[in-house]
Amino acid sequence: MAKARSTPTSAKPEKEKFSLKDHLFNRERIVYLAGLFQQADEQFDAAGFVRQTMKSLSSLELKQRIKHIATTLEDYLPRDFRKAAVQIIAALPPPLDPQLTDDDFGDFIFAPLGEFVVRNGLEAKHLKLSLRTLKQLTMRFSMEDAIRYFLNEFPEETMDELRSWAVDKNYHVRRLASEGTRPSLPWSAKLSLDVGVPLPLLDLLHADPTRYVTRSVANHLNDVSKRHPERVLELLQRWRTASSQDPSELDWISRHALRTLVKQGHAPALEFLGFSQLPPIVVDRFQLSTPTVYAGEAVEFTVELKAKRDTRLVLDYVMDAAKAGGRRSQKVFKLRQLDLGAGQSATVTKRHVLRADATTYRLYSGTHHITLQINGQSFGTASFELVTAEL
Repeated sequence: MAKARSTPTSAKPEKEKFSLKDHLFNRERIVYLAGLFQQADEQFDAAGFVRQTMKSLSSLELKQRIKHIATTLEDYLPRDFRKAAVQIIAALPPPLDPQLTDDDFGDFIFAPLGEFVVRNGLEAKHLKLSLRTLKQLTMRFSMEDAIRYFLNEFPEETMDELRSWAVDKNYHVRRLASEGTRPSLPWSAKLSLDVGVPLPLLDLLHADPTRYVTRSVANHLNDVSKRHPERVLELLQRWRTASSQDPSELDWISRHALRTLVKQGHAPALEFLGFSQLPPIVVDRFQLSTPTVYAGEAVEFTVELKAKRDTRLVLDYVMDAAKAGGRRSQKVFKLRQLDLGAGQSATVTKRHVLRADATTYRLYSGTHHITLQINGQSFGTASFELVTAEL
């Protein structure tokens, strides 16, 4: 058993834990949304909406809050979806800044409006109005989740609409054509579409001038690559030949789209990006400087290598972690990309923090292994002991 460390006599006050759900959906944001509706229609009962919404908001998780706000709104907007949609559009603030080209996801408080459209407008008689409403909404907050319900219920009609959105003047609308059709969109409904159906949209969108759109294209292709790597490589090769996108941007798209395949050591993907599957290098040292790590601290390691010939290198590392009941889990992390000339050396160091308060994983005491991976190949493994509070 690991030796316990001494406890400081005067402990620092515990830092308040950040709550994403409280940051995105709180009284201030509900009041803001109610005010928008009241400005558009003075008959809207803003005070009643705020009061009813706040009754149970604090007890709900993030996605539950989105649904709760949408269902509460049903009591304050007209029962007739056609009239409700008119009020929603009238209440919207100006679109997001069209001069920006990236990282402008929008305001989460408008996510419940997309949920409202799904709950009340997912019918053939409302389809055109629902899609027009989502188009307006996505210029304030991405409707990537909401559009998927329409793709599943009305695939042909919705895809026809997305084809026109792919060439829209607003880049948020163009992005939705890619992001909404991703095969594996996080936190969103599963699509029933075949993965090949949206690919013609990406033919249009890969040449987009905005990184916000091309990042979505790359993420879309990364999703596809997990089951159909050959289709992704074929598409990227076609785009390379077509020269419709700036070469440096297409190179970025390709690297981002193939990142999962590179981590897996997929030979054709590595070759496409110019990485040799058998890199001409010598690893002089791969060493951990932290043989014992306590939860909340960082494991540190150093890599020293030398190139025999000119080469491109992509360095990753695989964390093999101990889990409950003797199980283990592996995850690949990006480290660095290097271009080395013949005889050149490089030293790379890394600190990987093992957060004790993470919400997406749990730490367990035991032996952990780190494997150095270069161009998809293993170049040695080092181990350390992780000690958690339970020990």
